Amino acid sequence: MIFKNNISIKKYNSFKVDHKIKKFYRIQSKEEMIKVKKSISKNEKIIILGGGSNILFTKNFNGSILYNNILGKEIIKETKKNIYIKFGAGENWDKSVEFCVKNKWYGIENLSLIPGSVGAAPIQNIGAYGTEIKDYIYEVSGINLSNGKSQIYENKLCNFSYRNSIFKRKLKNIFFITHVTIKLSKSKKLNLSYNEVKKYFRNKKSNEITIDNVRKKIIEIRESKLPDPKKLGNCGSFFKNPLVDFYFFNNLKNKYPDIIAFKNSNGIKISAAWLIEKCGWKGYKKDNIGVYKNHALVLVNYGSNNGKKIFKLSEKIKESVNEKFNIILENEVNIF
Repeated sequence: MIFKNNISIKKYNSFKVDHKIKKFYRIQSKEEMIKVKKSISKNEKIIILGGGSNILFTKNFNGSILYNNILGKEIIKETKKNIYIKFGAGENWDKSVEFCVKNKWYGIENLSLIPGSVGAAPIQNIGAYGTEIKDYIYEVSGINLSNGKSQIYENKLCNFSYRNSIFKRKLKNIFFITHVTIKLSKSKKLNLSYNEVKKYFRNKKSNEITIDNVRKKIIEIRESKLPDPKKLGNCGSFFKNPLVDFYFFNNLKNKYPDIIAFKNSNGIKISAAWLIEKCGWKGYKKDNIGVYKNHALVLVNYGSNNGKKIFKLSEKIKESVNEKFNIILENEVNIF
């Protein structure tokens, strides 16, 4: 365990804002977390932090940051059809995807290049290009900080939904994830449903349609649309795609025939990026913050140390979308 007092959070968040943290604990094992739990006072504020790629700090934090740095990976079970890999929650997500792809274990290759840690994946129920991690989570292990007890949540107990889970709602900053076990297929199963991916592989020979090439194409698509957080501060998609009913959508489509939307079992998901772009925000830049020129869903930090400025921009965007379309955008990023 590594402990620090009154440090800057700048290098621990992908927005690169520079606010102060009263107490910072780097947790490297389950046993360390149990020990730290005993040293934290009952009423002390806590933030559990992984890769810092889905959080916006807007002020100094007068509490404890529990930085998850639990590493390691192991195969815990194998059948004729499937492989079960247990990852430490502090492992880098994309490196873990790369590991699975190299071993020809199928399922999460479409989630390549998503920033953050393995432990953040089930919290956010990360998803991209037709794939969601909920379909591959076998179980999530960790420590309940309210009572100090170890617990395991099987997939069905995680209450996964669109960019959501029990860990983001009821157990937010209460359940410290130590390990995530993922169940993947040993036989070839590729998801080519995303339009851009489908078009690319449509005329390819069967020996070219491989897990390695799918990963390469996903990375190519992401890099063409999204800024590298190492070079430009951002948290990827700032807002969720709003879900509306068919009646509301049809009325909107009559007015805006070019609207971008996707069918869902519960209704229609409208592209938040399309809504924001229609309100004129794409490419906006002022006071060292802005909206990315290639993707309106991504707010970017060009050098500001103040997260509150980014938050105020997000609120202005939400107000304009609501005024124009009568739709309230919901943040995908956690705000502190």
